[in-house]
Amino acid sequence: MAGRRTGTVRAVRRAEVRLPELAAYDGGELEPEGDYDGLEFTDVDAAGQSARGARFMDCALRRCALDETELNRARFIDTVLTGIRGVGTDLSQASLRDVEVTDARLGGTQLHGAVLERVVVRGGKIDFPNLRTAKLRDVVFEGCVLVEPDFSGAELERVTFEDCTVARADFTGARMKDVDLRGAAALDVTRGIDSLAGAVISPAQLLDLAPSFAAQLGVRVE
Repeated sequence: MAGRRTGTVRAVRRAEVRLPELAAYDGGELEPEGDYDGLEFTDVDAAGQSARGARFMDCALRRCALDETELNRARFIDTVLTGIRGVGTDLSQASLRDVEVTDARLGGTQLHGAVLERVVVRGGKIDFPNLRTAKLRDVVFEGCVLVEPDFSGAELERVTFEDCTVARADFTGARMKDVDLRGAAALDVTRGIDSLAGAVISPAQLLDLAPSFAAQLGVRVE
């Protein structure tokens, strides 16, 4: 229920995407400012294509290749992305609302300045995602692996990490409110440890992060 609290953390309002009957995409190249409504993209190779500023509403993208695909300023609404893969996908300043991302295999994805609202990222592995200055609200990372995620300057509100691995994260200058890190299977913060104010961690995680906290405070442990 919206607004319900779990301990001291407000619960995330999870995305619940219910797609209508979809029409198959005709296979043409994506277009900048394109308007895609009620379509199913299956095994589409969109590598190197540009759909900057496009709108995807009530769509499903399944097993699509998005290597260096330009999706900056694109909008994804009530959409599922399943098994997508790609290196250098540009989603900078994109908007994702009520979106489910499942079993993605992405590397170097550009999400700086993006807005994510009611998004679930489930399974898969995302290497070096750039989320600088992004805004995340009601976002769930579940059972996935995030390698060197960059949350510098990002705003995180009602974000939870469940059974996922967060490796070498950078939270420099991030602002957090009701962020729940307790469910992370592994949590490693290399920079921005002082920006965890507004987050909740477990006692075991506190012990793991103690050297980083000590370094931030200038305390030597010998």
